[in-house]
Amino acid sequence: MSGSLNQVQLIGHLGQDPETRRTQGGDPVVSFRIATSESWKDKATGDRKEQTEWHSVVIFNEALCRVAEQYLKKGSKVFVQGKLQTRKWQNQAGVDRYSTEVVLARFGGDLKLLDKAERAAPDPDNYGQTRIREPSYADARSGAARPAPAARPDLDDDIPF
Repeated sequence: MSGSLNQVQLIGHLGQDPETRRTQGGDPVVSFRIATSESWKDKATGDRKEQTEWHSVVIFNEALCRVAEQYLKKGSKVFVQGKLQTRKWQNQAGVDRYSTEVVLARFGGDLKLLDKAERAAPDPDNYGQTRIREPSYADARSGAARPAPAARPDLDDDIPF
C-alpha cells in the first residue's frame, strides 16, 4: 500500500478554558488540552482502575477558533478530528524539547460540542451532539412552528397547470 494516513479522532473533556493567541498576521490560534479516560475492573483485586491521557489540541481554522472561543470552557465534552504534528523547540536552558499536538488545520479538522451549550440547539440526527447554528435553522430542524409566508399579490391564481 503506498501512501499514508495521519488522522486522529478524540472524545474528551477540556482540562481548562481554551487559550487564544494571534499570529503575526492577526489570525487566531486556539489551544487547549483534553483528557480521555478509560476504566476497568482489575481481575486480581476487583478494584476499579482508571487511566487518563492528556492531549494537546491546536486550532488554526478561523471558524473553529470562533466556536472554541465562544462555547468551550473547562469541563466541556468535545469531539476533535485532526492530524498529529510534532514540533521541536528549545527550553530556556537550550535543551531540545518535543511536543506532539492534535492540529486542526486551516482547511481540515473538525470540532463538535458533545454537551449541551446554553446558546446551541441539539442536533437530533447526531445522538445528542450539539452543533452551533442560527436559531431560525434550529427551529426549522426541531419542527417548531414557523410564521406562514406572506401572500404575494403579484401571483396569478388562474394558471392552468
